[in-house]
Amino acid sequence: MKAPAPKTLRCAIYTRVSSDSGLEQEFNSLDNQREAAEAYIKSQSHEGWRLHPARYDDGGYSGGSMERPALQSLLNDIRANLIDVVVVYKVDRLTRSLADFAKLVELFDAHRVSFVSVTQAFNTTNSMGRLTLNVLLSFAQFEREVTGERIRDKIAASKKKGIWMGGHLPLGYRVEDRKLVIDEAEAEQVRMIFERYLAFGSLTLLLQELRERGIVSKRRPLASGKTRGGIPFLRGPLAYLLKNRTYLGEILHRGQRYEGEHEAIVSRELFDAVNERLAQQSRGRSQARAATTSILAGRIFDDRGHRMSPVHTQKGSARYRYYVSCALAQGRKHEAGSIYRVPAPEIEAVVVNTLRNLARTGNGPQMSAEVSDRELVEVCIDRVVVRKGELSLTLRDQAESQASHILSWSPAPHRRRRQVITPSADVPGIPRQKPIRAEARVRLIDAIAKARSWVDELVSDANVTTDLIADREGCSERSVRLTLNLAFLAPNIVQAAINGTLPGGAGLSRLAQLPPDWQEQLRQIGCF
Repeated sequence: MKAPAPKTLRCAIYTRVSSDSGLEQEFNSLDNQREAAEAYIKSQSHEGWRLHPARYDDGGYSGGSMERPALQSLLNDIRANLIDVVVVYKVDRLTRSLADFAKLVELFDAHRVSFVSVTQAFNTTNSMGRLTLNVLLSFAQFEREVTGERIRDKIAASKKKGIWMGGHLPLGYRVEDRKLVIDEAEAEQVRMIFERYLAFGSLTLLLQELRERGIVSKRRPLASGKTRGGIPFLRGPLAYLLKNRTYLGEILHRGQRYEGEHEAIVSRELFDAVNERLAQQSRGRSQARAATTSILAGRIFDDRGHRMSPVHTQKGSARYRYYVSCALAQGRKHEAGSIYRVPAPEIEAVVVNTLRNLARTGNGPQMSAEVSDRELVEVCIDRVVVRKGELSLTLRDQAESQASHILSWSPAPHRRRRQVITPSADVPGIPRQKPIRAEARVRLIDAIAKARSWVDELVSDANVTTDLIADREGCSERSVRLTLNLAFLAPNIVQAAINGTLPGGAGLSRLAQLPPDWQEQLRQIGCF
């Protein structure tokens, strides 16, 4: 009697190598592992083993982590019940971590998938195979940890001798023969940054100047062909650059300083002066935070998630407090929320009054009336979000449920509304329509001039587009298109803007939306 044909088992081959060195060769380590696994599967064809067509190759990935693209793809196919057997060249090709191996075996068992090593005849379908695999993985993990210790010791010894051991390359240097060499063009930028900070004494002003000069962070090409860096400086990276002792010709390791093999870019006198100034400002900020009366500090955010920091300005003997979005403080106004500056006393009063009303009505935390405003906020408030026209208050006991109280609120206008009360010459006793404000008139004239120059650019150069203008001006393309409409205003309207005789309300936003027909423009403005 003829024996029944064995069940077909779909076999997937997984290969891995820790380093990407040599992967460009025609026959590399991944190919060697796959060839051996294919031969093993072919030898088991009488048992119904068949090669799964998909390739699962991880080149340049450590076995200490499961964050590998090919491994994740393999696990997804296992969950989809597309694979019956996983074949590897050696156990440590799959993982070097006992904890990760336990998770993989659990997944394999749940989907009835076997695990086979070509050079170490194991099969996880029996207890002896699992015991032997655990023993081998213990030694693999031990080997990985010992190798890590050996590498760390080598790095420490090399840095004590002042040898550059890699890492993020600082602006001003390039690497030649594994040594730091000064890049003169970038080194000039570094010296300028140190000198300008000493002149300004302000990171915010320095950030603005660097953006105007087009100076960006160090560009770092990746092995994938992409490039990191090359973006405008932010406050944190700029402060780190000014504190980087690599520019003194030193190498740092675990808080210790060693004389490096590379040359210094800035003098010790300049470096020490800059860092003393930074330390003074840091101490001043710490003292100001300790003595601050800004009770919402650390709890108030704009509607884009940026923390709003307390600041103040002095005018004579008067001191005015505000909360300002950190994006604005770092020179990134376009990233700030819809409301990026709010008066501190006003918004604090709204929050405190709301909390006391909630406590009085029994809808919020029950606090004594004698509790100070600061204690009330610290105990009750988890987060305050400022949006256009409203505040969102999240209480501490509601933080997990993400419930919040919405309050209608808008900051008070900075200036009082002005009115012209001189009677009209035409109609006695009827107030004359007030003229356009001086500030609005200046903005309007500047916008008209800018719109006409943009039109000239668009007409004279076919390569210029509204997108290019928007990128250059740091605004949206819609804003550019609206501004361009001002170039086509009726001459009478432009003359009235120059003379300051436009009526109130005929400002930039309204004129930018007028139709192109001049007669219709004059009719809508209604003053000619």
